[in-house]
Amino acid sequence: MQDGFSFLLQVWVRFFFLFTPFFALSMFLGLTREHSSGQRARLTLTVCVAVLIFCLVLYFFGRQVFSLFGITLDAFRVGAGALLFLSAVSLIHAPAKEVRVDPEEDVAVVPLAMPVIVGPATVGALLVMGAEITDPLHRFLGSLALVMAVLSMGLLLVVGAWLERVVGRKGILILSRITALVLAALAAQMILEGTRNVFLLK
Repeated sequence: MQDGFSFLLQVWVRFFFLFTPFFALSMFLGLTREHSSGQRARLTLTVCVAVLIFCLVLYFFGRQVFSLFGITLDAFRVGAGALLFLSAVSLIHAPAKEVRVDPEEDVAVVPLAMPVIVGPATVGALLVMGAEITDPLHRFLGSLALVMAVLSMGLLLVVGAWLERVVGRKGILILSRITALVLAALAAQMILEGTRNVFLLK
């Protein structure tokens, strides 16, 4: 098992990329064009709280979900990895869209928290991570890494308008596609690990 700091850092980065941060930022900016800075700040806080609640529930109850449905962890690794790979491909080919909504409309939980930030592929990956980490210390560090990833996501949303001025909408789109490559690599790792374990058990 990895030492605490390297484990914390690795899981933090993995969770952050699973949130598809720059795609989420693009959607956030598009949905809040008519919002004031105060409205954006309140919306960011609500998004972060909702994402954290969703993710902690998935992280801590992954093993129970597998037991309930009789699904093996390795089978779910393969399925979640495939879904994550499809999500990465869709990010690469996603066109830039400008979406506008009424400032009074509540978009924090749906669609921003779920399914934009916590999409189906992220749900699958969180269930797998929560189920495969059984050591109490690493389980705590994993939850801490999750909190750090959500805070990082919130910070990105806070500085989003400034970042858009610096790199432009096309720059954010490029960053989103780079994120997709990282997701594809994570997906491949999950699929290979699940497949390898299935064959080793036979």
